[in-house]
Amino acid sequence: MADYSFGGSDEENAELKKLNTEVLEDPDNFENWEKLVRAAESLEGGLNRNSNPQSIAATRDIYDRFLAKFPLLFGYWKKYADLEFSIAGTEAAELVYERGVASITNSVDLWTNYCAFKVETSHDSDVIRELFERGATSVGLDFLAHLFWDKYLEFEERLEANDRIFAILDRVVHIPMHQYARYFERYRQLASSQPLQELLPADTLAQFRSEIETEGVAVQAGGIVVERGELEIEREMRIRIDNFHLEIFARTQTETTKRWTYESEVKRPYFHVTELDEGQLVNWRKYIDFEEVEGDYIRTAFLYERCLVTCAYYDEFWLRYARWMLAQPAKEEEVRNIYQRASMLYAPISRPAVRLHYAYFEEMSDRVELAKDIHQAILINLPGHIETIVSLANLSRRHGGLEAAIAVYKAQIDSSECDIYAKAALVTEWARLLWKIKGSVDEARQVFQKNQHWYLDSRPFWINYLMFELEQPTSAETETAQYQRIKQVHDDIRRKSHLPPLTMKDLSHYYMVYLLERGPKEAAKEYMTLDREVNGPFSVQQGMKAKVADDGNPTSTDRRLLMENGHPGVEVDEAAIRRGENPYTKYYQQQGEHPLPGAGQPQPLRYP
Repeated sequence: MADYSFGGSDEENAELKKLNTEVLEDPDNFENWEKLVRAAESLEGGLNRNSNPQSIAATRDIYDRFLAKFPLLFGYWKKYADLEFSIAGTEAAELVYERGVASITNSVDLWTNYCAFKVETSHDSDVIRELFERGATSVGLDFLAHLFWDKYLEFEERLEANDRIFAILDRVVHIPMHQYARYFERYRQLASSQPLQELLPADTLAQFRSEIETEGVAVQAGGIVVERGELEIEREMRIRIDNFHLEIFARTQTETTKRWTYESEVKRPYFHVTELDEGQLVNWRKYIDFEEVEGDYIRTAFLYERCLVTCAYYDEFWLRYARWMLAQPAKEEEVRNIYQRASMLYAPISRPAVRLHYAYFEEMSDRVELAKDIHQAILINLPGHIETIVSLANLSRRHGGLEAAIAVYKAQIDSSECDIYAKAALVTEWARLLWKIKGSVDEARQVFQKNQHWYLDSRPFWINYLMFELEQPTSAETETAQYQRIKQVHDDIRRKSHLPPLTMKDLSHYYMVYLLERGPKEAAKEYMTLDREVNGPFSVQQGMKAKVADDGNPTSTDRRLLMENGHPGVEVDEAAIRRGENPYTKYYQQQGEHPLPGAGQPQPLRYP
C-alpha cells in the first residue's frame, strides 16, 4: 500500500495515503471514512472525464469500499452517481443508481433523484414510467413519499397525460401520508371533469345508477310513470361519486391521524452510525406494535423496512422482523433474506445472536451443514466464543449424537486460539452433557476432577462443579458419601483455588445452606466454624490467613500485617496545635524516643 498512488498532486497523494491508512486501521470509524471520501472527491479540483485515470480509479475504489461498509447512506449514492455522470456519462450513473436502490430500497430521496435523473437523460416515456412504477412499489407507502409522487405527477404533466395523472392520484388518495389532503383536493377537482366510467369500477357505477333510477321514478295522475332524464341521472351520479370520494378522504384522514402519533416522534428517519436515544427506540417499537395490530401485511413489512434503515445496527429489530415474518404463511425465503442482510451487512460479528438465529433457521429448513458453517464462520472471527461453541456442540449432538458434541468441545479445548477462561467453561459444558444427556454422573465427575488443577482461578468452573455435586439426588444410604464429595469440592475452593475472596464467600454460602438443609448431625458445628471464617472479621479468618501466608502459618500473616500496617497514626489534638504544641511529641514518647528539638515545631532532618 505504501507504493500505491492515488493520483493527483504529491500533496493530495500523501494526504490520501494517510487517510486510507487510518481507515484500514480502524474500518468502523465513520469520520475517517468521510474524510477519505471528501479528499478523493477533491482530487484535481474535482474529477471529470478528462481527469487522470489513476485519480478516477482511486476515487471509485474509495466510494465502492465506503458504500460497501455503509450501504444505507442514500446521499453518498447520489453523490457517487453524479460523479460517475461527470466522468463516464449516463450509463455509468444509472449503474450506480441501480446499486443504490438495491442497497436501500425504501429511500424516498434516492428513488426521487434517480427518477428525476432518468427524466432528464432519457426520451423514452415508457422506460421512465416503468422506473417510476418500480419506485412507487418501493417507496409509495412512505409517510413522507410526497416528494416522489410529486415528481411522478410532474413527469406525466409534461406529457399532458391527464388520464395517467388521475390514475396516479386515484392510488395516492388511499395512502396515509403527510400531505394527503393536497392530493385529494386535486383528485376531487379532476374527478369533476372525468367521464363517469373513469371514476369508479363498473359494478359500483351500475349499483349507483340502479339506485338513482329506482329512487327517481314518479307516478303521476292517470298512472303515468315519469322517469328522470339522462342529464339528471348523471348529475345525481356525480354527487354520489363525490360523496364516495369524501368517504375515502375521511378514511385516509383517520389512518393518517392514527399514524401521526408515531410519525411525529421520528426524529431521524435516515441511517447514521450514531446511536439513537431510548425514546426513539421506544417509538419504533410502539409504531410496529400498532401496524401489527392493524393487520395489513404490506404496510407492516414496509414499516419494518423503514425502521431497519434507522435502526440497522440494533439486533432486536432484525430478530423481531424475522420472527414476525416467520409467522406469516409461505414466507421462508423472506425470512432467509432478513437474516442474510442482517448477518452480512449490519449486525456486528461481536454480537453473534442474529447469526446464531440464522443458523437455527437453516437447521429448521433441513440445511444442517449450512447451519454448521455459520457457526464456524463466527468462530473464525470470535475464537473461543463460548455461546457459539456450545450452540455448535448442541447442533452436532442433535444431528450426530453425543460423541459428535463431545468432539466439538475437545477440539476447542485443545485449540491454541481458545483462552483458558473459555476452556474452563467448555469443560463444565462437557461434564454437563455426560450428566444430563448420557446420564453418567461418574463420568461427569471424572471430567471435573481431572481438569480442576487447570482452572484454579475460573469462577464458572468451580461454581458449576459445586452445583453439580449439590444437585445430585441422594437417599438415606447415599447422603453421607455425597456429603463427603460436596465437602471436598468446597474445601478445594477454599484451599486450592485462586478465586477472589468475594467469589469464595459466595460459593461458601451455597455450601452453608446445604449444611443446614441436608447436612449430618455435626453440621451446626461446621456451619458456625465456616460462618466465622467466611463472615467474620479478617482477624479470625484462620483459613484465609493461612492461605495468604508464604509458609501456610496464620501467625505469619498476623506479623506481616503488623509490619505493613505500621503504627496506628498520630492523634491530632486541634487545641494543642493552637497552643503551639508539637503533635508528634506524644508519639515519640509512646515509642520510647526523644521528641524533636525546638519550640514545639518540627525541625528539618539532618544526616550525619
